[in-house]
Amino acid sequence: MIPAQDAVSSRVQTRTGLSLLIIGIVLIAANLRAPLTAVGPIIGEIRGETGISNTWAGMMTTLPLLAFALLSPLSPRIARRLGMEHTLFAGLIVLLTGILLRSVSSVTTLFAGTALIGVAIAVSNVLVPALIKREFPNNVGTMTGIYSVSMNLCAAIASGVSIPISQGLGLGWRGALGSWALLSIVSLAAWLPMLRSRQRPQAVQTSADAKKSDSLWRSPLAWQITLFMGLQSLFFYVNISWFPAILQDRGMSAVSAGWMISIMQFASLPATFFMPILAGRRSDQRGLAVGVASLFLVGYLGLLLTDTDWLVPLWVVLVGVGAGSGFGLAVMFFALRTKSVRQSAEMSGMAQSFGYLLAAVGPTLFGFIHDATGGWTLPLVLLLIAAVGLLLAGLKAGKYGYVAASDSKEADAAEGNR
Repeated sequence: MIPAQDAVSSRVQTRTGLSLLIIGIVLIAANLRAPLTAVGPIIGEIRGETGISNTWAGMMTTLPLLAFALLSPLSPRIARRLGMEHTLFAGLIVLLTGILLRSVSSVTTLFAGTALIGVAIAVSNVLVPALIKREFPNNVGTMTGIYSVSMNLCAAIASGVSIPISQGLGLGWRGALGSWALLSIVSLAAWLPMLRSRQRPQAVQTSADAKKSDSLWRSPLAWQITLFMGLQSLFFYVNISWFPAILQDRGMSAVSAGWMISIMQFASLPATFFMPILAGRRSDQRGLAVGVASLFLVGYLGLLLTDTDWLVPLWVVLVGVGAGSGFGLAVMFFALRTKSVRQSAEMSGMAQSFGYLLAAVGPTLFGFIHDATGGWTLPLVLLLIAAVGLLLAGLKAGKYGYVAASDSKEADAAEGNR
C-alpha cells in the first residue's frame, strides 16, 4: 500500500492539465537514458578516431554516474528553492547544452559535454519520482511504469540506431550522439506549460525538516534501498557500455551487437511497466526482489559458461528483463518506503547518490579488468557476485517498513498485524 500523502497536489486538476503533465513526464523520461545508451554501440568508432583507451572509453559512462552521485542529494534542495517544475526545465536546458557540446570534435568537449549530460540527468532522476508521488498519489505504480517504459524504450531505440545513423547515414559518431538534441528541444517546448504551476518554492528548510532528513541517513532500510538501487544501476551501465564489445569478441558484427543491446532493452519494457504495478499492490516485495536477482544470475551465468551463439539472445533477454524489473522495483521503493513527497525526494536523492557512485565503478573497472586480463571471464564473474549482493539487499529492502528511524517501531507493529 502507498503511504498516506501529507500534501495535496497544487496542480490545477483539469483534463488538459493532466494530459500535458503526463506528456511532459514521458518526454523528460525519454531523455534520461538515450544520450547514454547511444554511446555503447559506437564506442569502438569513438576510440578509433580519438585514440582513447578502453579505460577512458568507460569514463564516458562513468562521468555521468559520478555527476548523479554528487548532485542527487542536492536536487531536492534546488527544487525547494526554484520549484520542482522550474528545476526540471533548467535540467533540460543543461542536457541540451551537454549533447551539443559532446558532439564537437575535440576530446575535451567530448568529456565536458558528457559531464553536463550527467548533471542534467541527475536532477530529473531524483525529482520525477517525487513529482509522480505528489501529483498521482493514488496511481504511483502505473505512472512509475509509464515513466520507466518511456525511459527504457528510448534507451533501446538509441542503442539500435546509433550505428545506422553513424555509418548508414554517414553522419559519424558525432551525428549519432548529437541527433538526440532534437528530443531535448521537443521536451523543453512540452514542459513550458508546467512552469505556470502553482507549486511554490520553499526557500527555507526548518530544523525539523533537517532532522527528518538526517534520520533517513541513519535508517538501515534506506541503506538497503540504496544498495539495491546501486547494484541494479551497475548492471545497466556495464551492459550498455561493454555488452556490444563482449558480443563482438564472440564474433558478432557491430550492427548485430548493437541490436542485441536493443533487444535486451526492449525485453525490459514489459517488466519495467508491470513491476511497479505489482510492487504497489503488495506490502512485501521480497519475492519480487528474488525474481529480479535470479534473472541476472541466470543471464550472466549463461554468457559466462556457454559459447553457443543461438543461446546468446536468451541470455540477453533474461538480463534485459532483470534490468527492467530491477529498475522498476528500485524506483517504487522510493514511494513505498516513505511517508511524504519530501521524504520520497530525499530517499531518491540518497539512493541515487551513493547508488550511482557504486554504479560508476562498474564501466571503468570492467574496461580496466578487460585490458589487464585480455578477456571477459573475470568481469562476468564479478557481475555474478554483484547479483548475489542484489539478492541480499532486495530481501531487506523488500520487507514492509518505512525508512525513517523513528518509524521503525511503528513499522514493526504494522508488520505484526498483517
